[in-house]
Amino acid sequence: MSERFAAGAGRPARSGPAVPDDLIQPFKIEGQAVRGRLVRLGPLIDTVLDRHQYPPEVAELLGEMVALAAGLAGALKYDGVFTLQTKGDGPVRLMVADVTSEGDVRGYAQFDAERLAAVTSAAGGGSLSVPKLLGAGYLAFTVDQGSHTERYQGIVELTGATLADCVHHYFRQSEQLDSVVKVAAGRATGGWRAGALMLQRLPPAPGAADEVEDGWRRALAFMASSTQAELLDERLGPNELLYRLFHEDGVRVFTQAKLRPGCRCSRERVERVLRSLPAAELESFKIDGLIIVTCEFCSARYEFSDSQVTALKDADLA
Repeated sequence: MSERFAAGAGRPARSGPAVPDDLIQPFKIEGQAVRGRLVRLGPLIDTVLDRHQYPPEVAELLGEMVALAAGLAGALKYDGVFTLQTKGDGPVRLMVADVTSEGDVRGYAQFDAERLAAVTSAAGGGSLSVPKLLGAGYLAFTVDQGSHTERYQGIVELTGATLADCVHHYFRQSEQLDSVVKVAAGRATGGWRAGALMLQRLPPAPGAADEVEDGWRRALAFMASSTQAELLDERLGPNELLYRLFHEDGVRVFTQAKLRPGCRCSRERVERVLRSLPAAELESFKIDGLIIVTCEFCSARYEFSDSQVTALKDADLA
């Protein structure tokens, strides 16, 4: 299913307070070999970030990470889990965001509070770059489609001042289609929001290389005119934003992919891990006679008493 918006072809009406949110909107520029994805995250990203009460600098960076993961996942055909991960030697040691093919999204960050406070203080209220927050390290893209398929992973060094710069570095190192992303995250009146815009240049038809190049440059110029405020505006519908940016050439939108916060943790998964550990190691995990496991993504808490742990080990012996 698709719908076309172009100059003189009917502008989408200004959206009211309740606009479509937590989605990936695929689109194509009419008459050009350019396709794209627009990601809009509202309640979803607010839920992901609010679970951990991250400092603003970490929350904003993780919000961008989740929006980028959704945009990249939306450009792929897979049945499983797409994961975007950073690991570095800076104050924010690790960030992970993943998106399942069913639209479940989760993310978390690990950080050193003291080092982060020192870096923030030194910046004097100014913006913090990726090198300041993440340090030296890598960015990894992983597609996992289950135990019966080969897992794909691409890894590049963290290169650039922003997460978008790091993703562009990955695109340049890979043999994929020319791709460009723009991403934003921040607080709005209703809580945290995030958004991402992604363009990809499609292969040219025989003899049409010059036209494809011109169309690509034109699309990039339109994309560059978008602002952080537009990507985060909860009153601005996705179709209205795409019309605003690309209506001169015309833009065709396709069926939206809905996203929702979702975690794959469960008591059964935790039990399988505990069964695999030796008794001495399990004993070292106990606090006041309990083993307590907290999910890093959703903060769900799983408690196991002595008798429950013993029952798990006994079940393996039965």
